[in-house]
Amino acid sequence: MTQFIPFSRDQAFLLPPDAKDWLPADDVAHFVVAAVDRVPLGAFAVRPIPGGKAQYHPRLLLALLIYCYANGIFSSRRIERATWRDLGVRYVAANLHPDHDTIAAFRRANRTAFEAAFLQVLLLARESGLLSLGTVSIDGTKLDANASKIRSVRYDRAKELRARLAADIAALTAHAEAADAESRPDPQALPAEIARRETLKAKLDAACARLEAQARAEAEAARPEYAAKRAAYEAKQGRRRGRPPKPPEDDPPPERQSNLTDPDSALMRRSDAHEYRQAYNAQAVVCAEGSQLILATGVVATPADAPGFATIILGMARGIGLPKTVLADTGFASG
Repeated sequence: MTQFIPFSRDQAFLLPPDAKDWLPADDVAHFVVAAVDRVPLGAFAVRPIPGGKAQYHPRLLLALLIYCYANGIFSSRRIERATWRDLGVRYVAANLHPDHDTIAAFRRANRTAFEAAFLQVLLLARESGLLSLGTVSIDGTKLDANASKIRSVRYDRAKELRARLAADIAALTAHAEAADAESRPDPQALPAEIARRETLKAKLDAACARLEAQARAEAEAARPEYAAKRAAYEAKQGRRRGRPPKPPEDDPPPERQSNLTDPDSALMRRSDAHEYRQAYNAQAVVCAEGSQLILATGVVATPADAPGFATIILGMARGIGLPKTVLADTGFASG
């Protein structure tokens, strides 16, 4: 006859009374708590609360953020929920439950100090042998920007709209000056309409300037390669020379776009949504040798992963050191 292990959710204790016993002895939560206890807190800001109300200790919030980040939990709302649902997070938070506003405010007020403390914890992990930089994995995902793709404008369209708005502004200004000269009322609120068009034109001017600066930077970076190709072409003789290499263009292509709401974002295809959205490409490097600690993060405004690869890996070199092997998909090899 089959026998089952008895269970009862009405028993007095579903978990051991000592929170340390909730987790395996080798769980990374124990290391994070011990490491954060060694981090000096002098650089962390503490906001006085009116009335002298007690607040959460910076050391507790720091350990909570580091443990959650190392396990891929970044949203302050998700961190708050995890203090109830995740045993590791609950242990690190000492069975307390800071709300998401408190977590976000602490992170916002102490960004620089937090980054320095996180680096110290990673260095301690490396010294203790918990973190090995032998093999790491890197991957990226698209994160929606706080902007709509319909607010993106093509370079050729932006130039056309700029010219049209300049003509409109000149005509409206002349009309307003004529109305002032005749001392007649302005039923159409011309100054407000002029200001609205000037604001839109300023945004289009800035969009064109961004696209032109980007194109010039790309052309400058491409000139050494073009010079080498041109020299190789000139060295060839006869019909086998083919077409000469095309020099880099200083002007952006007509179809290149810039978003008027969030100019740092770009139009990217979200594979999970099967559509194009205004987004960022967020990338993370994770230890692939057991600890699964997140070692570095970065954000690029290009759909391809390759442009951010060198930046994020070399950023590790300035902090915790270079890994021996990097595991990446083919997206990091295409440009």
